[in-house]
Amino acid sequence: MEEMKFYTLEEIEDKHIGQKGTPGRDKYEDELHSFLIGEAIKQARQSKNLTQDELGKLIGVQKAQISRIENGKNLTFSTIAKVFKAMGISVRLEIDNLGKVALW
Repeated sequence: MEEMKFYTLEEIEDKHIGQKGTPGRDKYEDELHSFLIGEAIKQARQSKNLTQDELGKLIGVQKAQISRIENGKNLTFSTIAKVFKAMGISVRLEIDNLGKVALW
């Protein structure tokens, strides 16, 4: 029986998406970060038992805009801050020396 080879996630990303620093990889990583931020917003909203419509009213936008935000679209730092502030959640933003962003 042939031995199976295992690959790291980074090896798979390098092969199928592109090496770090290439336009394709940068786009992939940007979209992934936006998706993860949107998911964090969605989970926070749900933990506060708010509907998209209720959160929208808290920050002065339509339900459709909350849906776009939770799907990682139209995200800006000011929007992210406004959403978490409206829910009474303190968020810390860190950017490392490689430009990677972390929210918690």
